[in-house]
Amino acid sequence: MNSRVLTVSEPGERLDTWVASSCPEISRAEARRLIEAGLVRVGGRTVRGSRRLAAGDVVEIDAPEPAQTGLQALGLPLVILYEDADVVVVDKPAGVTVHASPGHHDDTLVNVLLAHYPEIGSLSELRPGIVHRLDKDTSGVMMVARNAAAEQELARQIKDREVEKTYLAIVIGRVAPAEGVVEAPLGRHPRDRKRRAIVEGGREARTRYRVLTQGPAAALLEVGLETGRTHQIRVHLAAIGYPVLGDPIYGRRSEAIARQALHSLRLAFRQPQTGELVVVGVEAPEDFRRALDAMGLCVPDSR
Repeated sequence: MNSRVLTVSEPGERLDTWVASSCPEISRAEARRLIEAGLVRVGGRTVRGSRRLAAGDVVEIDAPEPAQTGLQALGLPLVILYEDADVVVVDKPAGVTVHASPGHHDDTLVNVLLAHYPEIGSLSELRPGIVHRLDKDTSGVMMVARNAAAEQELARQIKDREVEKTYLAIVIGRVAPAEGVVEAPLGRHPRDRKRRAIVEGGREARTRYRVLTQGPAAALLEVGLETGRTHQIRVHLAAIGYPVLGDPIYGRRSEAIARQALHSLRLAFRQPQTGELVVVGVEAPEDFRRALDAMGLCVPDSR
């Protein structure tokens, strides 16, 4: 057990918020769990997380030692696009699963990240530092938190839709109109638990798109996510009649590319501590560019 005794200097803050801000390795959600378990005391007594603190209050915190995740570091190359003390942004290759899942435990992006940034191993059991993710066969820009405070702040930015996520997608068909918005709730497919679908009562989902290049049978789209649901781009584009090229689940396989032609082009977010705007982009990989050529589409400019 990792125990500490702290004194409140500024009055008025909620206990759960104060614990999270005073102990960067403890998220607000974890602070709530500790308080509910009676492991946080004010003046020697257990209180609710909503308790407003007074100057001079003595807070005792008994936090369990970070659990060993059992995840193994994997010493493979990692393309780092940006890093500071709080955040690292990487270029995730297609074909790599982000975090542990059935059939993938020691060969994920998290395993590679642990080899380069071992400190993230204390953040959570299976998804340390992961504040958003890309599908296994989607390439491109992805950010990872390096400490608990950054993890909490980046998650807040994503929840409040302050992070700008821009993708490139090659889709089948002649797209009309040339730009638009797809707004339809998403949830699990009623008959196939591995798929997502537009369902009544699903979670709000909103996708913007515009045509960058239109070819005879396919188009290159720039896609912006206003929400971040699982498979959102793939489901929404298929629903309006323009499935992503090579998507074996919501479209069909293609000889032009051995995966869905979806690439995370750019991320814009605020540095967790300073609030400075950070914009990171990376050009589409070679297989994506070959697919563009095969479908008679122009190769987009870098970034």
